[in-house]
Amino acid sequence: MISKSIVGLDIGSTRMRAVEIKHGKSGPTLVQFGQVDVPADAIQGGVVHDGAAVTAALRDLWATTRFRSRTVVLGVTNRQVVVREVTLVNMPDRELRASLPFQVREMLPLPPEQSVLDFHPLARVDDGRNVRGLLVAAPKDAVLTAVRTVERAGLHVERVDLASFALLRAASRLDDTVEAIVDIGAQATTVVVHVNGEPLIVRTVPRGGYEITELLAERLGADLSGAEALKRRVGLNDDETEPETAGMIREVIRPLVREVRGSFAYLSAREEHQEVARLVLSGGGSLLQGFDAALQSELDIPVVGADPFARVRIPRRHSGLRDLTSLPAATVSIGLGLRAGR
Repeated sequence: MISKSIVGLDIGSTRMRAVEIKHGKSGPTLVQFGQVDVPADAIQGGVVHDGAAVTAALRDLWATTRFRSRTVVLGVTNRQVVVREVTLVNMPDRELRASLPFQVREMLPLPPEQSVLDFHPLARVDDGRNVRGLLVAAPKDAVLTAVRTVERAGLHVERVDLASFALLRAASRLDDTVEAIVDIGAQATTVVVHVNGEPLIVRTVPRGGYEITELLAERLGADLSGAEALKRRVGLNDDETEPETAGMIREVIRPLVREVRGSFAYLSAREEHQEVARLVLSGGGSLLQGFDAALQSELDIPVVGADPFARVRIPRRHSGLRDLTSLPAATVSIGLGLRAGR
């Protein structure tokens, strides 16, 4: 097997993260990790609004991190992305994908010609005549804009992948437990529920860490930077010196917790009546002090932190990466880099 190095690129609303992974005989190996801030309002709701600013930030990221590869797998996180379980006529993979615009036309909010379509098969049904799986539909214009923005930085987009699937690839614990992976970003939270790597629910909630800061600032009558600093300092722990602030932060996270609980309720209401038994927490928003304990208390299930390096070998020169507090936010970019190995 020829070694191949590729970069998983996750462009968030406030920060972009990239992980270079080499695929060789010894399996996926981490080569380099880097991150850089995204200019304000350049990315909104997962959509590029200021391509020039994003391209400049990408050039800066590659210059400062010195990635060896300029080939990337680009993650897509867009509020308009549809992920829906469907049953389609079974046929060979190439023919099935070619037939998607005709089979799913009535299931989409946008016409197929305005969408980028993909299908993730789960199981054959009806004696093999049909196949059950997850239909993925993303607005074509938003995807093409993101690809062009990245390629203007002198990079080559080899593949576009749903960030939710990257999250599942990097953070899932493969056993018979119904597990939810919850990745909390600045403006969106991704919820993926699976069993042994097979997705059951894929959902993007338009709530994240930035909304928590906004609500806290509104209640305190403070500016956003002051509210963010207070949120980071106090968190959700039972702070004896600032109990009122801790209680206020606990209140403002409840809308997000309700959304997560609602996803689980949808799952348990389905015919299979499956219940989430474990939650894996990742993303920059997960770094809020005491968030894991608060979720465990509110949802009454065990909550553990994601291990973004579970499926990546770390060379000795990079061993200190495990100690970086920012790495839970790198889970998606690592999962994107792992996509090249499949």
